[in-house]
Amino acid sequence: MPNEKNFRGTVLVVDDEASIRESLRMVLEYEGYRVEEATSGEQALDRVRASAPEAILLDIKMPGMDGLEVMTSLHERGYDVPILIITGHGDVATAVEATRNGAYDFFEKPLERERVLVSLRNAIENYRLHREPGVARLSADELVGSSTVMKRLRETITKAAPTAATVLITGESGTGKELVARAIHRQSQRSDRALVQVNCAAIPEELIESELFGHEKGSFTGASRRQTGKFVAADGGTIFLDEIGDMSARTQAKVLRVLQDGDVEPVGAQKTVKVDVRVVAATNRDLEDEIKEGRFREDLFYRLNVIPVRTAPLREHLEDLEELVDYFIRRFSQADNYPPKELSAEALELLQGLSWKGNVRELKNVVERILILSASDPISRPEVVELLGGGSAELSAPLAGAKTLRQFREAAERLFLVQKLDENDWNVTRTAEVIETPRSNLYKKMEQYSIHRETRGRED
Repeated sequence: MPNEKNFRGTVLVVDDEASIRESLRMVLEYEGYRVEEATSGEQALDRVRASAPEAILLDIKMPGMDGLEVMTSLHERGYDVPILIITGHGDVATAVEATRNGAYDFFEKPLERERVLVSLRNAIENYRLHREPGVARLSADELVGSSTVMKRLRETITKAAPTAATVLITGESGTGKELVARAIHRQSQRSDRALVQVNCAAIPEELIESELFGHEKGSFTGASRRQTGKFVAADGGTIFLDEIGDMSARTQAKVLRVLQDGDVEPVGAQKTVKVDVRVVAATNRDLEDEIKEGRFREDLFYRLNVIPVRTAPLREHLEDLEELVDYFIRRFSQADNYPPKELSAEALELLQGLSWKGNVRELKNVVERILILSASDPISRPEVVELLGGGSAELSAPLAGAKTLRQFREAAERLFLVQKLDENDWNVTRTAEVIETPRSNLYKKMEQYSIHRETRGRED
């Protein structure tokens, strides 16, 4: 049983095989989940009412009520908890049909531990976001912000989503490309069908074709059974090809064929399979440069780039930072039962001055760290400095923006004074003594650089 500190959520495991239930219980409890079990479809319905799980791992083939009937019954009763299907290799077609009918994902036995854990974590996170009060107004999970940049992004999504056109999302890592893809699918005419996600950079080159297009049994060493590819699994829905710039030339040619005529060619198959799939792709690379270097097909680029969407780095819409911080604090507080807190104006000012090379993803991680480890409320600037590593390179980011020697000197002096004031709990007299300057001079410098004293600090 997980303790409260690492508790990740409640999962209901529904399978008539005791060995499957036991192995999943061991893995999930080790990862911090509370596990409820059901040995049949009928028992699963009772457990859902009693334990209110945030995700269900559901076997398709069971005596009596099977997995599809359980799904139907849950939907009829108004439950929207994500369902992840467990299937034997002979029931893949049924599992694909289940995803079209609303299942979040499916796994073939024997189960791959990491894949199950990643998909389960994403499913629960999505579920919590959609149930969080006040978040329903957001068009795409974490696409938060009132800036002109974010408004334009949401407008582009609204225009692109209802069409059948392919979409190419470009932007730096951590800018929300996956969230844009989800939003496009949710607002599309295919929203009742599957959204299948593939990270092209995470799959070894020798396996990417099999993953995307499937393979026949015996088509290569280790192909012990027939596998359905992601394009077939997404038939009727949307496939999201993340990091498409990392795809090999051979695989690019096959993807181009799907886009041109809807033909999927499984590895080792004698004939192609027709699919109707909307393609959304994303990359953090400059594909036009990749084309010049001969690493990406120009014809594929033009097929993908029918509707270009750019996700802006956080530095281009820093006016959204306060809103993002507030959103993440509410999200983590509700999801993980942390006491809600606020950041002081001075702490927010500090965050505004950082470079955020990791963009919104980095901000999200920083806010979670601050929320968990901070002791004060509102969270003070000195605490944020300490939790971010004191005089780290990231805190020195304002220096990198200096264009003249004078700007650099002023930025460096401001950073030095802020750090010394932090070290002395914003006691101006003591700080002036430490840095060997008259107190009146320190006050002048604080006014010159708009350095604000912490509300809990003392001047004397």
